[in-house]
Amino acid sequence: MSKLNFRARLQGFGGFLTAMVIPNMGAFIAWGFLTALFIPTGWFPNEGFATLVGPIIRYLLPILLGYTGGTLIHGQRGGVAGVIGTFGLIVGADIPMFLGAMIMGPLSAWIIKKFDGLVHRKIPPGFEMVVNNFSLGIIGLLICLTSYAAIGPAIQVLNDGLTAAVDALVSTGFLPILALLNEPAKVLFLNNVIDQGIYYPLGMTAALESGKSIFFTVASNPGSGLGLLLAYWKFGGTATLRDSAPGAIIIHFFGGIHEIYFPYVLMKPITLLGMIAGSMAGIVTFQLFGAGLVAGPSPGSIFSYLLLTPKGSHVGIIAGVLVAATVSFLVNSFLLKMDSRKKGDGEEDDFDTYKQRSADMKASGKDALSGALGTKTGSAATTTTIQKVIFACDAGMGSSAMGASVFRNKLKEGGRGDIEVTNTSIENIPDDADLVVVHENLAERTRNAKPNIELLTIDSYMGDPKVQSLLDRLTDKGEEN
Repeated sequence: MSKLNFRARLQGFGGFLTAMVIPNMGAFIAWGFLTALFIPTGWFPNEGFATLVGPIIRYLLPILLGYTGGTLIHGQRGGVAGVIGTFGLIVGADIPMFLGAMIMGPLSAWIIKKFDGLVHRKIPPGFEMVVNNFSLGIIGLLICLTSYAAIGPAIQVLNDGLTAAVDALVSTGFLPILALLNEPAKVLFLNNVIDQGIYYPLGMTAALESGKSIFFTVASNPGSGLGLLLAYWKFGGTATLRDSAPGAIIIHFFGGIHEIYFPYVLMKPITLLGMIAGSMAGIVTFQLFGAGLVAGPSPGSIFSYLLLTPKGSHVGIIAGVLVAATVSFLVNSFLLKMDSRKKGDGEEDDFDTYKQRSADMKASGKDALSGALGTKTGSAATTTTIQKVIFACDAGMGSSAMGASVFRNKLKEGGRGDIEVTNTSIENIPDDADLVVVHENLAERTRNAKPNIELLTIDSYMGDPKVQSLLDRLTDKGEEN
């Protein structure tokens, strides 16, 4: 049980990294195209456009990561804190601070979130904006200075250590052994931990110097999965497996959704040997050709690979994918044929069981992530008890802050200080809100933003009869715990 919880938590951590990186992948890919096209060794060298390469990777991309990570922890306020903390790293370091941004963004937001949790019930009505703005400014300044002076150098040492370790694998020719980690991690939905946490930061740093990096390929090569699915199509044993393989091939190889082949591996774990062999062969091929990509391929489709391949690397990239697919197909075909000889003539595998097992494994990681972030999973349902009330307005300050403060104090006087009351902008209404109070002119916009949360529309944030009715509902008239 403890091992399962550890896997789910680690998977949830990977999901958090993904939630930080994936929304910004467009910016990463834009940088990759800029590099591939306009650096001196690119398709269309341009000295002017090439000057954009350094500032984007040094400033823009880490700041985006820091803001997104902060937003995941504490909304827009956390995002601003994340940017302030990340900028201290950027200025104080000599390397692109991707790893640092993925640490400092959430950490800065967590600090602000803890402060807000300590004071949000203690701010006098009318002083919310003063406290919120100055607390973020003062705490943000302290975070930025600490980030510049202490955290940044520590992260640079960590980054240098990771780089030295991986460089040692490259220089000694042992880089293919990473497949021993990558392939099992994929099936356990842990690939995001190593991809977004290690390979992408290392890849971006290497791409800044040479315009490409092999690190973008070591875990994302679609060739191994293609070989596995081809082997199942030919030697799957049951009609169900053989018939399901062609559709899975299209989704995996062309759509880039690698999760589609995970149930096939879970059903016959011995096929991991074929996946590892294919991945190793692909890495060796990429090394022999000196091939690499300009950015992380997301999704891991053959189309993404071709689009992100720099000038002079197409032969090596295509060769690496084809070699991985061939080796994976040959090894897995042998393993599947051997397995079929051991089974009885009437014995069939229940493929649906393994698809469900794969889905459950993914869901456990999502639950762990949701628990860590304090959000709900699944579709929202009507709640019979109310523990979190949000006063929302256009900017999330001013009128909604006053309304929330007065309502919170009245709830406390009525013996319901356990109910959380806060204010926010409509777009930042948290998913775990039980009820949202909003002006009737903003009702449609709020329903579009949060269609599954109970809504109370009012004429005025102060003194509206509906607000008084809600207060009665939650106190004297018995909203039950």
